[in-house]
Amino acid sequence: MAQRSTLKRSLGLWAIVALGLGYMTPTTVFDTFGIVSGDTFGVVPTAYLVALVVMLFTALSYGKMVRVFSSAGSAYTYTRRTMHPALGFLVGWSALLDYLLLPLVNAVLIRIYLVSLFPSVPSWIWVLAYVGCVTGVNVWSMRSTSRLNTVLVVFASVLIVVFLVLTAKELLAGMGEGTLVSAQPLWHQGVTTPAVLAGTTVVAFSFIGFDAVTMYSEEAKDQRVMPRAILLTVLIGGVIFFLGAWFTQLAFPNGTHFANSDDTLPEIGFLVGGKVFQILFIACAFAATVASGLASHASVSRLLHVMGRNGVLAPKRLFGYIHPKFRTPLFPVLLTGAVSLLAIGPSLELVSSMINFGALIAFTFVNLSVIAHYVVRQRRYKTAPDLFRYLVLPLIGAALTGILWYFLHADALIAGLVWCGIGVIYLAVLTRGFRRPVGSLGIEEAEDEDAAPVSSGTPAPH
Repeated sequence: MAQRSTLKRSLGLWAIVALGLGYMTPTTVFDTFGIVSGDTFGVVPTAYLVALVVMLFTALSYGKMVRVFSSAGSAYTYTRRTMHPALGFLVGWSALLDYLLLPLVNAVLIRIYLVSLFPSVPSWIWVLAYVGCVTGVNVWSMRSTSRLNTVLVVFASVLIVVFLVLTAKELLAGMGEGTLVSAQPLWHQGVTTPAVLAGTTVVAFSFIGFDAVTMYSEEAKDQRVMPRAILLTVLIGGVIFFLGAWFTQLAFPNGTHFANSDDTLPEIGFLVGGKVFQILFIACAFAATVASGLASHASVSRLLHVMGRNGVLAPKRLFGYIHPKFRTPLFPVLLTGAVSLLAIGPSLELVSSMINFGALIAFTFVNLSVIAHYVVRQRRYKTAPDLFRYLVLPLIGAALTGILWYFLHADALIAGLVWCGIGVIYLAVLTRGFRRPVGSLGIEEAEDEDAAPVSSGTPAPH
C-alpha cells in the first residue's frame, strides 16, 4: 500500500539530464537570435556566457540543497524547510506561475507551427490533439515521458550539430565573418555592458530547465546523482547555446539578413542549408518544443503534487493522490493539461511576457536557503572553506540574480506581483486569517523520510 502511494523511482542520471535539456529547448538560441543580436549590438555569445556564469552559481546552491532534502518541490521545499512554511508557500506559488505557463507556451508554439503548415484546419484541433497526447504520456508513466523526451532531445541535438557543420562550411567559403576564429562575436566597438546585460536577461531564462530537474528527486533511481544532474544540465545546455550563438553570430554579424527578427530560426536554416535543411531545422524546433512540453508538464505536476501533499493546495486528496498503477500524480497532470488548453486563444507574446518572475523568485530563495540551512541552522561558517562554500558563493548567486531582477520586463513584474497578491489572499483564507500555522495544514510525514533533519548539526555531504 505504501509503495503505491509514492512516485516510482525509474530515472537514471542521463534520463534526468535529458529532461532538463528538453525543458530548456535548445533551439531557443535560433528562435531568439534576431532579438538578442539587436539588444546586444551583435554579441549574442557573450550574453549566453554571462547567463551561464549567473546560472552556475545558482546551480551550485541547488546542488547543495538537493543533497539535504530528497523530496520533490525544489525551491518551495527548500524555503519551507529552512526558513518558514508560509514563505515556502509563497515561493512555490510564485514558481507555479512560470511552471504552469511554460506548458501553455509550448502548446501555443505547436499551434503556430501546425496552423502555418495546415491553415485550413481549425487551430483548436491541434491544441486538443497536442495537449491530449502530452497529458496522456505524463499520466501513463514517468519512464514513458522520459524515453520520448530523450528521443526528441537527441533528434534536436543531431540537427543542431548538422547546423554547426553546414555553417562552418559556409563560413570557410566566405559567408559572414569568413572565419571560424574571431573576437567579433564576443566584443567589438559600439558594444556596451548595459546592452549585454539586457540581452542576458532574455537568454538567461533559456536555462530554467536546470532547476526543473530537482522536481524529479523522488523519481531518481539514486538520489546521489541529483547534484551532478543539475550541473550537467547547466553545462551541456550552456555549451549548446554558446556554440549555436557563436556560429550564428559569425555567419550573421548583424540583423540585416532577416526579414522577421522575432523568430529567425526558419530564415537561419534556409540561408545556411537551403530549403531542405530549412524544413529539417523547423522539424528540429518542433521536436524540441514537444520535448519541452513533456518535461515542463511533468515538472509542474510534481510541484502541484508536493504542495497538495503538504496540504497547502486543496483538496489534498486530489493534489496528493498518486495513481496506484501508473505511479504518477494523476490530478496535477490532468490539471496542467486543462490549463494548457487555454493555448487555443492567446498570442505567444501575451503568454511569454508573463514568464520569468517566478523563476527569479525561485533562484533567489534557493541561494538564501543555503545560507539559512548551513550557516544559520548548522553554523557551518567556522572554517574558511565552509564560509566560502555556504555563504560567499550563495551570496554571489543571489547578487547576480538581482541583476536580472533589475532588467526584468515590466509585464512580467506586474503579472508576477498580481499573482503573488492572489497567493497571499489564498494563504489568508487557508490559514483563517493567518491564525492557523501553515505547518499544521497536514504535511505528510513521508515527504521527509529521506531528507536530513533541518535541525541536525551533522554536516551534510558535499
